[in-house]
Amino acid sequence: MKTYSPKPQDIERRWYVLDASGAVLGRLASEAAAILRGKHKPIFAPHADTGDHVIVINAKDVQLTGGKEAKKFAYRHSGYPGGLTATQYTRLLAEKPAFAVEKAIKGMLPKNRLGRAMAKKLQVYTGGEHPHAAQKPEPLKLGEVPPWTGLPQPGAGSERKAEAIGKAEPEPKTEPEPKAPATKRTTAKKTTAKKTTATKTTAKKVTAKRTTSKAATAKKPTARRTKKEA
Repeated sequence: MKTYSPKPQDIERRWYVLDASGAVLGRLASEAAAILRGKHKPIFAPHADTGDHVIVINAKDVQLTGGKEAKKFAYRHSGYPGGLTATQYTRLLAEKPAFAVEKAIKGMLPKNRLGRAMAKKLQVYTGGEHPHAAQKPEPLKLGEVPPWTGLPQPGAGSERKAEAIGKAEPEPKTEPEPKAPATKRTTAKKTTAKKTTATKTTAKKVTAKRTTSKAATAKKPTARRTKKEA
């Protein structure tokens, strides 16, 4: 079976509202991050952003357990030597509760461009009101999984593509009418007389080998000249 890979035309974005009043920060952040990633959908893929939009309200009423208000710190660095600043969560929740919730949720998303794209679908508000009524968000309780049924139907993408291109149905093929048999033309074959070529016989020239006799050279005796006596 071929592995399904989500395509942009198969992804549908929905809006959900999470109420943070009385909720634990870690539990709220984990559920919000799962919806932002799309892990509640059967078409989830770790390499694609298939998640929905999340609106968190009443961030001022979020809680920490086990006395972490005094033990937990939020760190930031200016980039210069000795520029580390630590803020206790007791002060952070009192002054910037929306930042504390947003920081916890972003920490559970992938640390790459995909995670940054998912974080853009997150909206956190300190109070109980939000300006996203036009998107018709659905309220969602903590621990509740958003209902999502079914996979994209096979061939739905091709049908949409065909509608967009505006292709019409192919016309039925009509069989061509049978053609009359063609009459064969009789062509007279030309007879070509073969030319007889007389073969020329070339007599081989017999070349007599010249025999050269070796001249016998007689050695002439050489008389020694004696000195004439005076």
